[in-house]
Amino acid sequence: MRIVVTGGAGFIGSHLVDALLETGHKVLVVDNLWVHGGGRRQNVSKQAEFVEMDIRDPGGIPALLARFQPEIIYHEAAQHSVAFGSRDPKYDADVNVRGTLNILEAAHACNARKVIFASSAATYGNVEALPVDELSPQRPISPYGITKMITEHYLRFYKLQHGLDYTILRYGNVFGPRQDPNGEAGVVAIFAAQFLRRQSVRIDSDGEQTRDYVYISDVVRANIAALTKGSGEAYVIGAGQKISVNTIYETLATITKYRASITRAPQRDGDAREIYFNPTKAEQELNWTVRTSFEAGVRNTVDFFCDQEKSQAISV
Repeated sequence: MRIVVTGGAGFIGSHLVDALLETGHKVLVVDNLWVHGGGRRQNVSKQAEFVEMDIRDPGGIPALLARFQPEIIYHEAAQHSVAFGSRDPKYDADVNVRGTLNILEAAHACNARKVIFASSAATYGNVEALPVDELSPQRPISPYGITKMITEHYLRFYKLQHGLDYTILRYGNVFGPRQDPNGEAGVVAIFAAQFLRRQSVRIDSDGEQTRDYVYISDVVRANIAALTKGSGEAYVIGAGQKISVNTIYETLATITKYRASITRAPQRDGDAREIYFNPTKAEQELNWTVRTSFEAGVRNTVDFFCDQEKSQAISV
């Protein structure tokens, strides 16, 4: 199939591109390589076509999709930081809503069959009952979560109005190799790099806030399953296990044999206290289950950053 991956130079998108190429698909990557977004040109396989472009480009995106004629569009591009979006909600909405509408209009115009959308646990906000599933109320408390929820509604509109199919994947906290350790999102990557460099780490609040951490290879498999399954449906994609920031710290301390000093900070604006998923629907309808344990995923992530540190030391 001919497939477009927006944000395909980023952490999740680049792993997805690799998997699509391995199964014989023709892939076009669209990414603006925004300095705060984690997209890196070196993440993109040479087997994929790469175009550096912002998803908000009003003329470029429609022309690009009209030329490539994709059957499927994976929409991974976003302003993805809860903290950044809370500081600048207008920018967050500009990218995540206006940019997405530009993609959807272009998808409809070029007769694409389906959009597979990277949504988020942030659409749920502070939940009243755990674990969360697809029927739990979505009450986002951050601009980022709001824009992700809005996009889900637009996808339903485009299916009803234009017949553009979709599958929504509401990710838990995805982690693994290639995640940006220098940004504001992705605590496993940030901590892993800091532990390896023997730096201090910042823990907000009491560190007992929890998330559902899911390893990158498992997220990629859910996306691949959505190529042929999940028409017009939404799925929570997580391990079904709540992990606290303190647990992440202790896991990394065990793996790296180092206990980083801790700087305490207040809870960040827009951060929910706790959430984890019940992924039964994805198990039943996408035939998807988590295969990588949290500890194994953290070890893989540490190994990746350790190799990066060694490569940088050699190049210097």
